[in-house]
Amino acid sequence: MIVRSKTPLRLGLAGGGTDVSPYSDLYGGAILNATISLYAYTTIEPTDDGQVEFLAPDKGLREVYKDAMEVDTDGYFILHKGVYNRIVKQFVHKPLSLRISSFVDAPAGSGLGTSSTLVVSILGAYVEWLKLPLGEYDIARLAYEIERVDLGLAGGKQDQYAATFGGFNYMEFIGDNVIVNPLRVRQRYIDELNHNLLLYYTDTSHVSADIIREQQQNVKQNRTSSIESMHRLNEQAQQMKEALLKGRVESIGEILNFGWQHKKQMAQSVSNPRIDAIYDAALAAGATGGKISGAGGGGFMFFYCPGLTRFAVRQALAAFGGETKRYEFTSEGLMTWTV
Repeated sequence: MIVRSKTPLRLGLAGGGTDVSPYSDLYGGAILNATISLYAYTTIEPTDDGQVEFLAPDKGLREVYKDAMEVDTDGYFILHKGVYNRIVKQFVHKPLSLRISSFVDAPAGSGLGTSSTLVVSILGAYVEWLKLPLGEYDIARLAYEIERVDLGLAGGKQDQYAATFGGFNYMEFIGDNVIVNPLRVRQRYIDELNHNLLLYYTDTSHVSADIIREQQQNVKQNRTSSIESMHRLNEQAQQMKEALLKGRVESIGEILNFGWQHKKQMAQSVSNPRIDAIYDAALAAGATGGKISGAGGGGFMFFYCPGLTRFAVRQALAAFGGETKRYEFTSEGLMTWTV
């Protein structure tokens, strides 16, 4: 028997950062995101030798443990180990024997929610294998707890829910509660977005936890400019929702630009001179707006390019290296199956 899972990465279209505590605890946050056709994959192969074997076939990495009720959470496989430890502790109460491997279509630190999406993928494979009675909200919440509480990795809440539910979602974060509102966006509006949104990899990565910690500190210290910017991003999520549902696709570039100008005020490390130069070059070539994906500092950016301006924008961005990436928006979240 072989168990597999496949979980989509996401683009954060609006409201990014308002899902992070303590802002979401104090004021409530709102996010609009959508999943795309880049994925995290996991395979579990049950064994009978009493070993837990973690594999990253694309990296050529491997770690093995024997008769493990709990494994250390050091090294490359920290996410895999965090999920294993929680599954054993909360559900099976005995060592497991398995070989588990995974890979992701985008590099770590790319701003597409790779870490959280991988946690959901790993967790989903265990749910399929062990037939655990967990629904979508349960899986997303458990993935959040493993990453943020068990492993102590700084970040927000949106990525786990985006990966689990899939599609276009307007999410509300009120204290400890998360409400996922799936959006019924007409296919022709989605097709227009696919046509006009250009996804560009800057060929750099970032450590989102560092940026998020700076953002959290700004809220704790009651820095007015940072908090006001987050309020505006809350508004942006509502603007984006209305634009998508009502078909005002031509306004999305302006909404993205509005959000980007305020996102840069949340923390100094969100942007840098190279990112600013890339953004300015894209707008000069015909884009009407854009943003960096994720916390900031590097990784993927995307731009709204109306008409046929995507070709001029792509040419302008070529001067900075990096590459544009093909994708489609997807409607499915976590998928699991047994072979």
